[in-house]
Amino acid sequence: MTAPATASAPHPWTSPFCALLNDDLQLVQQGDRFALTGPGCERAQRALAHFRPERSTATPTIAGQAATLDDAVEQAAQRLAASRQPLFGGLATDVDGARALYPLACATGAIYDAAGGAAQLHTLRALQDRGAFTTTLAEVRNRADLIVCVGASPRENFPGLWRRVGVGEPLVAQREIVFLGGATEPALDGLAGVTQRSVALSGDLFDSVAQLAALVDGRRVPRAAPALAELAAQLHAARYAVIAWESSQLPEHGALIAEALNRVVGTLNQRSRAALLPLSGKDGLQTVNYVFTWLSGLPLRSRVGPLGLEHEPLRFDAKRLLAEGSVDALLWVSAFGPEPAAPSASIPTVVLGHPAQQAGAGADAVFIPVSTPGMGSAGHLFRFDGGVALPLEAVYDDGLPTVAEVLQRLNARVRTLQAGRSA
Repeated sequence: MTAPATASAPHPWTSPFCALLNDDLQLVQQGDRFALTGPGCERAQRALAHFRPERSTATPTIAGQAATLDDAVEQAAQRLAASRQPLFGGLATDVDGARALYPLACATGAIYDAAGGAAQLHTLRALQDRGAFTTTLAEVRNRADLIVCVGASPRENFPGLWRRVGVGEPLVAQREIVFLGGATEPALDGLAGVTQRSVALSGDLFDSVAQLAALVDGRRVPRAAPALAELAAQLHAARYAVIAWESSQLPEHGALIAEALNRVVGTLNQRSRAALLPLSGKDGLQTVNYVFTWLSGLPLRSRVGPLGLEHEPLRFDAKRLLAEGSVDALLWVSAFGPEPAAPSASIPTVVLGHPAQQAGAGADAVFIPVSTPGMGSAGHLFRFDGGVALPLEAVYDDGLPTVAEVLQRLNARVRTLQAGRSA
């Protein structure tokens, strides 16, 4: 029997469950649960429901049967070593996990694509095609007098955004927040020095952003909505304008929208100051993309193939590869909670995940429960704006191996098996 947990005093905590990496939170243990006091974060509060302040009883499984960690690693290595074209998906891990994942991808020739790869691609392709001028949370907090949110409000996936950029604080005397194609935020009503308004779309989001780009560029747009013309003038008049959007909320081919917003910022920076704030990178996506890029020179949706490094942002889409049967093994990594869960696939599957993912790992899968950085183990994550990598401290001992520890063992065993087969 486990002794009942007791209450603890609040202590500073950096949440790993949001791309903002909120480091102004206070975590408290209340009985057998964790909770937040002081500044809140809805995403963190929901995620904490999946953790208990005690050592986990979860064990590895092979085809649904309990197994030792040694046996699970052996079975996983056998499956990956035998694969001709594996896929590494999910990729929800921290810096150490990503650093251990890349050499295993090289050893097996795996294609790697994160669970949020499609959303990340909107911003990435626009950056590759045209470049981008982005900003950081600190710059927005200290300078931005006009923030334009394109599309839906970020409150669901980035609930602490307004607090983190100092909206309502005296750092900037007057701020206006404009929601293009979205409703205003009730939480911003009545804040000192803050005004907000909503601008309706003129056509769809593609049409509206294209018109706005043309108006900012000074071109004649015969049927432009007056509200868009007013917004273009406001962007020119701002001392520091910031255009924010949430990548996961953009429609298909959202890279075209990101590219048009890049043009808006480029035009504004000829005479004033403006920047982009693309909101993305939850579940360690930004971290893994950075790590793989600095190790290989290429972002996600790449592989080390027969011809060397290959980057195929459209062809290496994990969902497409699985649907087409273009891969013959799947390694799914998801350390932060029950989601993102491994997709159902009729190929050899290895899942390194939060214990709650065990039930959905697949009837024939190898499942290895792993520790969550920032909860059961320490780690580092990059914040979505790329400005800083924040340390994560272990809150309790969950008794589980980290992603990095499992992958290091897998990598060593896979290379031994490959060497034996080539001898």
